[in-house]
Amino acid sequence: MRVDRKKLTQAVSNVLSNAYKYSPEGGTVEVELLEANNNEHIGELGIRIADHGIGMTPDQLARIFERFYRADASGKIPGTGLGMSIVKEIVELHGGHVSLNSKLGAGTEVTLWIPSAG
Repeated sequence: MRVDRKKLTQAVSNVLSNAYKYSPEGGTVEVELLEANNNEHIGELGIRIADHGIGMTPDQLARIFERFYRADASGKIPGTGLGMSIVKEIVELHGGHVSLNSKLGAGTEVTLWIPSAG
């Protein structure tokens, strides 16, 4: 893939930071590089980051890219609510998109899909 290394590193770091913040102490976070194997993502490579943390409701998931939106309104988990909006912007600048899956109480999976260079 052809990417701005600093920007993509920032996007991945933001997602990793969320995965660790919203996971129980010592919780597992998985990172995987994916090759597209279906028509939906043909010509793309994916960076999948999955945690087994608190997860989100469908309503929270629908708002995750809004600036300053915090899925955790308790104030116990630090952050500004800008991380995922920045991730989406960076990935889209590279011609890609972000896919999300989450289940309340079971964790969240974020995949950054970037067009492959060849």
